[in-house]
Amino acid sequence: MAAAIAAYLHYLSIFVLFALLSLEHVLFKSALADVGRARRLVRIDLAYGLCAAVVLITGVVRVLWYAKGLDYYLKNSLFHAKVGLFILVGLISILPTLTFLDWRHALQAGQAPRVGPGRARAVILSIRLELLLLLLIPLLAALMARGYGVIGS
Repeated sequence: MAAAIAAYLHYLSIFVLFALLSLEHVLFKSALADVGRARRLVRIDLAYGLCAAVVLITGVVRVLWYAKGLDYYLKNSLFHAKVGLFILVGLISILPTLTFLDWRHALQAGQAPRVGPGRARAVILSIRLELLLLLLIPLLAALMARGYGVIGS
């Protein structure tokens, strides 16, 4: 039962993570002109970070105590690729997060945030790249579950 709950929480947090990032993508441009939406976007980004932590924690729990066992994962190149993509998504997410954190003073003053056109394009591109990379992780998981990627069998 514990293994099923860990798997459920892991999958659910992945779905929520993707939904939150999709919301960031949809809200970003409108948040530049609306204080309320900008505040909502800052909260969504915080929730996105917390959800990413839940994905990571539940994934570690599954690797260490459930699923196929630590040895299987450590000897699977697709697992390493999944983890690498997750880390890359986390690194890419730094730019949007820093941008949203820069809005704090303007939002506290009740003003809409100001972002230059170059920075705005970079944030949108970052979010889109995160979404694309996140889409690849379930493909790697499906291949891994079918035995692909095992090193030195």
